[in-house]
Amino acid sequence: MGLLDALFRSNEILGIAEETLEFALEASEETHPNEYMGFLRGTEADRLGLDRDGLVITDVLVVPGTEANSVSATVQTSQIPNDVNALGSVHSHPNGVIEPSAADLETFGRGTVHVIIGAPYRRTDWRAFDPRGRPTNLNVIEVDLPDTEEFFDFTQADIDEELRG
Repeated sequence: MGLLDALFRSNEILGIAEETLEFALEASEETHPNEYMGFLRGTEADRLGLDRDGLVITDVLVVPGTEANSVSATVQTSQIPNDVNALGSVHSHPNGVIEPSAADLETFGRGTVHVIIGAPYRRTDWRAFDPRGRPTNLNVIEVDLPDTEEFFDFTQADIDEELRG
């Protein structure tokens, strides 16, 4: 991709990868009765084999030091990475209410889409919202996500070789 392509690529969010949504649902259920909280990151659609410009939500970043209880999750803002692919947030409501609270609205400023997942964490127990807390459409897209295990598939010998090279 050339510099001009990178400058003019679409930042439109096309949707959320099905695997990413499933991960967030499972993580929310595993964290119950406490809230689950993470930040959404995306991948350019063409890197996922889609013939469209835009981004697909493919990752959930959990920030170290996040503290959660049954009514809130608090992120240490100093731990949030300055990531150009941060598209919004995802968090759960263990009480099952899939509407943003006043506290949620205060945190919705970062990013363009915010997902709330409610108990009992079924496939239908989530909604997306814009930064003002208005419901918005977020398509679920079936794509093959890159195998992240390959990124970490190296040994100390590989590191030593790279350092010598």
